[in-house]
Amino acid sequence: MKIKGKEYQTIWFDEKNQAVKIIDQTKLPHQFTIKDLKTVKDAINAIKVMEVRGAPLIGGTAAYGIVLAIMEKNDPNFIKKSSEELIQSRPTAINLKWAVDRMTKKLSGVNNNEFLKVALDEAKAICEEDVKFCKNIGLNGLKIIEEIYNKKKDKVNILTHCNAGWLATINWGTATSPIYHAHKKGIPVHVWVDETRPRNQGANLTSYELNEEKIPNTVIADNTGGILMQRGEVDMCIVGTDRTLYTGDVCNKIGTYLKALAAKDNNIPFYVALPSSTIDWNIKNYKDIPIEERNSEELSHIEGLDENGNLKKIQIYPKKSKSMNLAFDVTPAKYVTGLITEKGVCEASEKGLKDLFK
Repeated sequence: MKIKGKEYQTIWFDEKNQAVKIIDQTKLPHQFTIKDLKTVKDAINAIKVMEVRGAPLIGGTAAYGIVLAIMEKNDPNFIKKSSEELIQSRPTAINLKWAVDRMTKKLSGVNNNEFLKVALDEAKAICEEDVKFCKNIGLNGLKIIEEIYNKKKDKVNILTHCNAGWLATINWGTATSPIYHAHKKGIPVHVWVDETRPRNQGANLTSYELNEEKIPNTVIADNTGGILMQRGEVDMCIVGTDRTLYTGDVCNKIGTYLKALAAKDNNIPFYVALPSSTIDWNIKNYKDIPIEERNSEELSHIEGLDENGNLKKIQIYPKKSKSMNLAFDVTPAKYVTGLITEKGVCEASEKGLKDLFK
């Protein structure tokens, strides 16, 4: 996708400088900065502080983290320890462990002198696969948008939550991919973008990337979606997910559950877009999903540009106030209209997923 008219992916390997390049998302939308990751610690830190974020991109970064560990010290104990630290860097998004496990399996039994090449090829393959999957998610979701448009013959209003855009993946995005494909096909779409506190990832990232692709969008406070649905100003909801259980229950950015409830009450279709790497085939009960609790400062402080154009962080809560910063919630399958995957659209259920992913 594009930033200032130039095509980018969110992560890539720089052969010349032997470094992994990322877009530092903590600086967006005010500053566009490309950062080098040169050690596995750099990769772990990038995931922890959310210079990279979004389940598929975290997975891609973890894969490249293994590559950086090998470049740093091609020692089995060091690589094993690095793998464990990568998995622990953010607990909720399952793509992280999925990518590390896939890299470990690929490297099993490989000769020491081929270790780096095999690792680098596999990390690139994981990222290339995600691009392909996200493009297919877009083509499958496009059919749903087309159906709505053919009935309305007017612009399609889509509500999304947080950032499940190309900045959360390697390219295309999950929830945004159908939107991008609809826009490219000439279907008039308008996106309601939840601001998404904390961190404002809807405003800072989703609106930013939609603007760069010239797609009409409006940023709204997180609690505005309900009244827009009541007024008939939302035709469908599409969100992403950090972990979807094989039962169809969806773990995503905090506030997703409330949007699903409002959509259900107003008979508005609520879709979840995801690549198969985000499916958890092991956990059955959503209460067993590890829910990340992040630093309360993400709530009590906010960052923006001051009058001189400098990035500045300020406190907005009373100093004595306590705050709780849960990063994710779970939307039970019964509130999900369908899951949009790279293989097609299915119902949010064990049968639906297993029929699609035989």
